Amino acid sequence: MKSGAASDRGGRHTTGVTTTSPSAPPSARTTVKRRPDRGRYDRDQVHAVLDEGLVAHVGLATPEGPVVIPMLYARDGDRLLLHGSTASRLLRGGKGTEMCVTVTLVDGLVLARSAFHHSMNYRSVVVFGQATAVADPDERRAALDVLVEHIVPGRTGETREPNDKELRSTLVLALPLDEASVKVRTGPPIDEDEDHDLPHWAGVVPVTTVFGEPEPAPDLAAGIPVPGHVAGYRRR
Repeated sequence: MKSGAASDRGGRHTTGVTTTSPSAPPSARTTVKRRPDRGRYDRDQVHAVLDEGLVAHVGLATPEGPVVIPMLYARDGDRLLLHGSTASRLLRGGKGTEMCVTVTLVDGLVLARSAFHHSMNYRSVVVFGQATAVADPDERRAALDVLVEHIVPGRTGETREPNDKELRSTLVLALPLDEASVKVRTGPPIDEDEDHDLPHWAGVVPVTTVFGEPEPAPDLAAGIPVPGHVAGYRRR
């Protein structure tokens, strides 16, 4: 997948990867088997969950056994970007090996009349595939901008770019979104008919992520205001 630097409204540049492939039918691995009615395979829905999330859990097999690690990530067109130190044995081991990445958004606690039917309203994405290293320095620098912009849109325009030493010490992996699915639960609890008259409250407790007031670094120089992209921060 080729990419070139492109201007971005929030920062310096992105890798310029565009989404051109249509939604693919589910593979054997991505087909939702438990409650298949909750499965979604539309590419736009996959993108929407990934774009809203902040933390991915990356699972891969290592000689010491399976490992799942939480990581920051970013979607770049039809691929997922993961990054870490070049000294990371786990990330180095992730190049060219099968991995599974999940991102979950919790929208509500579903409280039923029976303990058995308690649940959550959620949106989750599961991605399978092989990740490849982003080797080209310019593309890797652009990929790091995409990662920063995913976390805080507008941030790259007000930071120092990575220098050559920092760039050399950073490994970026790109995982294609060819095998991805979404699972969604919405709505009220689903109790048994015979439980509807029980004297227990049932319903949904909505879950939202709230961001507090920005806290300046203790060594911040005087007179530097909080930028708009920080003061008004919220997830899309």
